[in-house]
Amino acid sequence: MQGFIGEIRLFGGNFNPRTWAFCEGQLMSISSNTALFSILGTTYGGDGRTTFGLPDLRGRTAVSEGQGPGLRDVTLGEKSGIEEESITVAQLASHNHIANIAPGAEVTVNIPAVADSANAASPEGNIFATGEDSSGGEIQTFSTSNADANLMAVPATVTGDLSITQTGSGLPINNMQPSLGLNYIICLQGTYPSRS
Repeated sequence: MQGFIGEIRLFGGNFNPRTWAFCEGQLMSISSNTALFSILGTTYGGDGRTTFGLPDLRGRTAVSEGQGPGLRDVTLGEKSGIEEESITVAQLASHNHIANIAPGAEVTVNIPAVADSANAASPEGNIFATGEDSSGGEIQTFSTSNADANLMAVPATVTGDLSITQTGSGLPINNMQPSLGLNYIICLQGTYPSRS
């Protein structure tokens, strides 16, 4: 399979064709691959004296170097991106938590009372009793059948502190695009690419 030296292709097989190698970041001998070294240099690794590295595209996608409109600059051989990331509080957008509180309660009050006439200005136990009118007749000042009373709600201002606790388990978020596993292969021997 003919190609330009240093050319990278996708290959659907599980082997590398003759004169091609998988792009797995392996170190290559400069003395055995001088033409390829003259193209790649040490961009992908190696000491530059006896070895140089091939690109490692295992589990990665390839993007063109340079800076597209509205994008950051990408340099040749730069690795970037992550498969998973845990979001921290510092990465969250600025936001508020609103708490709506509607305080209220029903209170039942029992008022002790007796149906007998009062016979003292200050009755024992401070219990209500029936009174008398000016002619000595009995006046009811309460209902003996239902001495309980419900207090009505009165508008009030309630103050206090609310504490909001953190929630969530902090598990990382998968950041991968839908993908298909194929092999990237690089041409080791072939036509030397012309610069013009």
